[in-house]
Amino acid sequence: MGLWVFFILILLSASGILALTFGPLKAAPNVGALRTVAYVQYVAALLLLGARLTGNA
Repeated sequence: MGLWVFFILILLSASGILALTFGPLKAAPNVGALRTVAYVQYVAALLLLGARLTGNA
């Protein structure tokens, strides 16, 4: 149960960061770095999901 909550929190965080970079932070000089952080969070969530579904977590 805890891993699913952590998975959802990662997705919400990444989605929030990505939404900010396409909205209010669109003109920020470090928008590329922020988007990279969001994409890395999505990859981490997918790895956690894969590990959970295969029984390795």
